Amino acid sequence: MILKQGGPVAVLLLLLAVVALTVFLERALHLHRAQINVAEFLNGIRTVLKRANVMEAIAICDATPGPVPRVVKAAILSRDQGRDRVREAVEEAGLAEVPPLERRLNLLATLCHLAPLLGLFGTILGLMDVFAQLEQQGLYAHVTQVAGGVWRALICMGLGVGISIPAYAAYNYLVSRVHALVVDMERAAAEIVHIVTEANGKTDPS
Repeated sequence: MILKQGGPVAVLLLLLAVVALTVFLERALHLHRAQINVAEFLNGIRTVLKRANVMEAIAICDATPGPVPRVVKAAILSRDQGRDRVREAVEEAGLAEVPPLERRLNLLATLCHLAPLLGLFGTILGLMDVFAQLEQQGLYAHVTQVAGGVWRALICMGLGVGISIPAYAAYNYLVSRVHALVVDMERAAAEIVHIVTEANGKTDPS
């Protein structure tokens, strides 16, 4: 009934809703997999590096999903090049990790704004149909002759707003998850610089 009375714009809005839902589920799953217990992970790396077992620390980073282990790995690989170089390495790794986290968020934001605009477009088309019927029939127009246009206007506007609200909430949720991961990376970067340089100092014979 919605597709029949809402017209082509209603079909476009439902397709938009499917795309928005697909993007949200994919991004939510990706960000969920990327989230780790940073404190526990860094404690494990610290313990391994205290034993001077660098290969095991790298293996732990490779086996752990998410951006934080890759930032930590960059610090470990540059451990012999001085504190400044270690800091630069983690900064470069962190910058490289942010774009993949934000992938498709712009698409979801665009869909949030596009849905009510499409709904408004469908409303305008519906009202145009109503006025066309009134112009043809004048005062003798029956309610059934204009009901189709009214239904189209209401359905399109309802779908547009109804899709935009949860899509916007989903977008903000994903942005908050990305922000949390970025904070984790910054905290891990600051701590791993200290851990690596401290471990290197202890193993330095000079």
